[in-house]
Amino acid sequence: MTYQALYQEGSGVLERAGVEEAALDARLLLEYVCGTNRNDLLVHGQQSVAPEKEGEYRTLLDKRASRIPLQQLTGTQEFMGLSFEVNEHVLIPRQDTEILVEEVLKELQDGMSVVDMCTGSGCILISLLYYTNGCRGVGVDISAKALAVARENAKRIFCEERLPLLPDTEANQADITFVEGDLFTGVTGRYDFIVSNPPYIKSGDIQTLMPEVRAHEPSLALDGGKDGLLFYRRIVEEGKAHLNRGGRLYFEIGYDQAEEVCAFMRHAGFEYIEVIKDYAGLDRVVCGIWTDGGVPAADASA
Repeated sequence: MTYQALYQEGSGVLERAGVEEAALDARLLLEYVCGTNRNDLLVHGQQSVAPEKEGEYRTLLDKRASRIPLQQLTGTQEFMGLSFEVNEHVLIPRQDTEILVEEVLKELQDGMSVVDMCTGSGCILISLLYYTNGCRGVGVDISAKALAVARENAKRIFCEERLPLLPDTEANQADITFVEGDLFTGVTGRYDFIVSNPPYIKSGDIQTLMPEVRAHEPSLALDGGKDGLLFYRRIVEEGKAHLNRGGRLYFEIGYDQAEEVCAFMRHAGFEYIEVIKDYAGLDRVVCGIWTDGGVPAADASA
């Protein structure tokens, strides 16, 4: 069968299964199997595909039609210009979460320290350390299987992807540690930043999510308790003991959670609280500064 005909077959299979962006997913799976790119469909569409590749492609189509996420089939997801390995044990990185990383990078200076709470694949922490110099990071998750993915991502990205840019071996060794624990139970010391994209879906809403999410992504990374705010409360209260004075707390939030999360932070003593919207105009990030009853260190020295 030709490349073009196989692609059309795949698009039809996924469309009939009700997969959103069926044509795109069919193309990406075909490129994954054949090791091709978008131009091949246009330029070499009449080229024959080897029978074994046809079989492999159809197997993946059946899995995608059963609503297994595309990223779990290909094993990767791009985030902040980096390629992260993903599987069923971690939340697939979303483009919306790049807003969180971009906001932190505006304030994160070389040599500072960061805790990434509920780190999952490690995409947030690894991105922050990749685009800065000399920063120290700790990624925390309750799932040992998620941390195994995060460690592999850190090893590959810092030892392989960054190597051509930084030929000196020592320069490629990021100061990054992953800790298994229930939020701050395994964390010691104080840090300049705490960042988190915690579980924030209401328990009762899990079953209303897309089948790709509710059936194939880890519930530990989704379920935020009865009101979806369980982990925000805990991180705000427990995080104070792990922030330097003038340290910053950054959250990704659900579109309707800004008011409550801001109230938690205000009640706990955080100041300079701000809400940042995503590209769709929805509330996406809440951040604030821990002044410990004083003023941020940067302001005090001004």
